[in-house]
Amino acid sequence: MTRDSTLGKASIVALCCVGLAGAVLASLMFGGRAVSFDELTAAMRGTGDSYLAAIVDSRLHRTVLGVLCGAALSVSGMLIQGVTQNPLGDPGILGITVGASAAVVTVGAITGSAGAAGSFPWAFMGALIAVVLVFVLSGRSRSHVALLLTGAVVSAVLTAYIQAVILRNPAIFDSFRFWVIGSLNGRDLQVAFSILPAVAVGLIVAMVLSQPLNTLALGDEVATSLGTPVVLIRYVGLAVAALLAAAATAAAGPIAFLGLIVPHLGRSVIGVDHRWLLPAVTMLGATLLLAADTLGRVIARPDEVMVGIMTALVGAPILMLAVRKGWATR
Repeated sequence: MTRDSTLGKASIVALCCVGLAGAVLASLMFGGRAVSFDELTAAMRGTGDSYLAAIVDSRLHRTVLGVLCGAALSVSGMLIQGVTQNPLGDPGILGITVGASAAVVTVGAITGSAGAAGSFPWAFMGALIAVVLVFVLSGRSRSHVALLLTGAVVSAVLTAYIQAVILRNPAIFDSFRFWVIGSLNGRDLQVAFSILPAVAVGLIVAMVLSQPLNTLALGDEVATSLGTPVVLIRYVGLAVAALLAAAATAAAGPIAFLGLIVPHLGRSVIGVDHRWLLPAVTMLGATLLLAADTLGRVIARPDEVMVGIMTALVGAPILMLAVRKGWATR
């Protein structure tokens, strides 16, 4: 890598940082009731109006959670696409998100609670079981088609199971119908703190896997000849992807499209080197999720459109653009 290309990629990462800072600021300022910058700073210092302070406090909680969930889902998708060499890989398509959802719904149906703070271990187990099931059912073949078809089957079955459990438990339907769509509303910092260790560990391991993923992109035979433990990297990558997707799903519910789209956006602006792609994807994912959440609050004020719906509405045209521009085939 030349010095100029390194500086160029560093500049892109810096721009991603600026974009994330802008998304955080917008998330704190805009919603059902707009808050000026002066009011925001006064509320953050504890010297402003108590009503505005309460608004800013609630937005701060969902902003922190949005950053964590956006980063986790995007990096999860990047890892899945990297280890499977499948441009259509994401937590939803391979059953990870639905597996985590099914586990959380099951525990909620048994306990009568949809609380996110205590659901993470079960969500991780569900995500891990789902991805293992996809790989086992796909057989020895690791082709893109086999994984996609198996993931679609597992996702369809688990989705039907989730719907059956919810419909058979009317008493908890109200609490689950918001969670199943995906939302950052109503979560406090305790939820963010509960998933922070998992997200931090996942991002650190993903950083360690960056160079092996670059080697894996050359093909299994070349990677093996270069001393890369292909099977180990593939399964560790999938386990970390499951960890990140489970954390985000346990906290905010299933959020579609983010894990699929953001890695392609990252590759379109910074290239395929995972050492640079990882920080770009981390910040782009957090930025896109916060932007979708803020837009959902603004367009439906004083109510809001939940972020799971907004990411699907925003993500579909972006995915079509990625296909037309060829980003999904790079």
